[in-house]
Amino acid sequence: MKQADCILCNAFVLTMDDAYHAYPRGAVALSGPTIAAVGEEAELRREWQAAEVVDCGGRVLMPGLVNAHTHVPMTLLRGLTDDRRLDVWLLGYMMPVEREFVSPDFCRLGTLLACAEMIRGGVTCFADMYYFEDAVAAATAEAGMRAVCSQTVLKLPAPDAASYEDSLAEARDFISRWKDHTLITPSVAPHAPYTCTPEILQACAALAVEFDVPLHTHLAETAQEVDEWRTEHGMPVIPWVKKQGLFEAKVLAAHCVHVDEGEINTLKHFSAGVAHCPSSNLKLASGFAPVVSMLEAGLNVGVGTDGPASNNDLDMFEELRLTTFIAKAISRDPTALPARDTLALGTRLGARALHIGDRIGSVEPGKRADLILLDLEGVHSWPPFERDADSIYSRVIYSAKSTDVTDVMVDGRWLMRNSELQTIQLGPLLEAAGEYARSIDRFLLAREGSVLSKLIAIGGAEQEESYEVQLKVHIDDASAVLRALESGSVQVTRKAHYHEYDTYFSFGGSEPERLRHREDEFIDPSGNVFNVRYRLTLTGPAKEGEYPNSVLLSRSRFIAPAKHSLRFYREYFKPTAESEVTKDRLRWLISYQGEEFYVNIDRVTQPVLPGFYIEIKARTWSRRDAEAKAALITELLATLGLQGAAPVTQEYAELTAPGQE
Repeated sequence: MKQADCILCNAFVLTMDDAYHAYPRGAVALSGPTIAAVGEEAELRREWQAAEVVDCGGRVLMPGLVNAHTHVPMTLLRGLTDDRRLDVWLLGYMMPVEREFVSPDFCRLGTLLACAEMIRGGVTCFADMYYFEDAVAAATAEAGMRAVCSQTVLKLPAPDAASYEDSLAEARDFISRWKDHTLITPSVAPHAPYTCTPEILQACAALAVEFDVPLHTHLAETAQEVDEWRTEHGMPVIPWVKKQGLFEAKVLAAHCVHVDEGEINTLKHFSAGVAHCPSSNLKLASGFAPVVSMLEAGLNVGVGTDGPASNNDLDMFEELRLTTFIAKAISRDPTALPARDTLALGTRLGARALHIGDRIGSVEPGKRADLILLDLEGVHSWPPFERDADSIYSRVIYSAKSTDVTDVMVDGRWLMRNSELQTIQLGPLLEAAGEYARSIDRFLLAREGSVLSKLIAIGGAEQEESYEVQLKVHIDDASAVLRALESGSVQVTRKAHYHEYDTYFSFGGSEPERLRHREDEFIDPSGNVFNVRYRLTLTGPAKEGEYPNSVLLSRSRFIAPAKHSLRFYREYFKPTAESEVTKDRLRWLISYQGEEFYVNIDRVTQPVLPGFYIEIKARTWSRRDAEAKAALITELLATLGLQGAAPVTQEYAELTAPGQE
């Protein structure tokens, strides 16, 4: 008789192998961390004996669930900022908070909390992508779970790297140190095409190929991402990353919501795995991935929860149930993605999507003993029907809850017995998580009260205050000014023509601030647009000082490139009022008595204002310099034939406000 270390008996065994073998009165023999045998209990016990025999009490014994995509440390950001669009959520809140708080301690704590939640929910393996992935891997191994841990690489400064070169070096070191671990499969994670460059994607693919490890990334998650790629690169996301050589690696692609048949075939051709994240895609309104078409093409599709900040849980039973319901709804076919096939996504196919299907995902001899027991005796799962062999899968997918999981084993080690965690003590973790939450609340409360802080948080702002001495006058006819500028009476350094589209956000408050979003269209001599520029300018009080002839010292506090849509800034900054001004602007950079000045001739076209506005401006950094330049501006008035023009002290946003002439 063959000797095993342990026999699990009196179980309804769902092997989830390719043939979907199931044993209503089954047993599994374990040899250390490995499955030695599986079959009908009576037959198995005639061939095998063991010092330990565990009575499973008639519960379902099946492979542990595979969470194919998540960001586990983000348990500490669960519920932080919900009901926002993906770009506002990610760039406006998540990334600024992460830059402030994410550390190895943060990642370890968040990972242990996530592991506790996933173990309780029957998850034995997950694919993670985050920062300080070494801390994630260490905490995961401490909890006894299995994971593909992916070190993030992106073009932006990250909590664990000042540059992409630093993060790539960290990824190499991380993979080298964890390459042969029993539970941890190290991986590299170029975050997404829109946060990486071709160079980054190519370098990450080369690193993954060098070490023969997976490459984990986000692809084609939103329609906006795909539309921008078509506009900028002339092709969708999948063929573009193929062009960068990404698929030379063993790719695990999260989301793939907006892909067509050709892109699905490309993913299949390169044996890429796909992680479908239904709750996250629904919550962030990203859309519905064509999972049925992917499966028909032969793709290995797994199901993931995504991070707890965008879901907001790690419940794979909920994800699997939602997966099949969405497939039925969008196809209008109730037979689409039946329960048995859906469970395969959470087990065997999910493991293959992670490129570790040779080790886990089914209850088969030779595979690792990553197993769970599921109690289907609850009222929500009762009664059972036995005439249809597939009814057991229906009970698991449509009726079972994560709370029905009673026991969890990974690599032959019990992580939960009789609903009690064996490797994690929750109390201290919950207390520490509460401290983080209070600190993050304080940080965001302070930031939300300052438009400047919010502008700096999304990056790119020039953090120096700059002052301008400015004179604005109104005239009916600009021809005399044009003649003066072209006569040689002043030295012209540069001339430009723009169409300017300004949107002003106002915020009220005791010290009023105004944020201007400007789109500059550069116009060539033939009247054609040849370049477009987008900028944000945050201004404080409109007047700091006043000099003769109503020359004003105004303050431009911060300037930043406008990298996102107007809709993004509207939702992110939440202005109390908004207005729009369109101008046709001729601009000269001139030199007058050794100082540089800008002269603008503006015609306000929307809303229409009569005549022309002439602005003379100079940058300054001190009040003494401002006074000297204010005097020169007064002299320029006469030189340009403007000495009798009426001064205007209002900004364009005020001139075009309702009730103004």
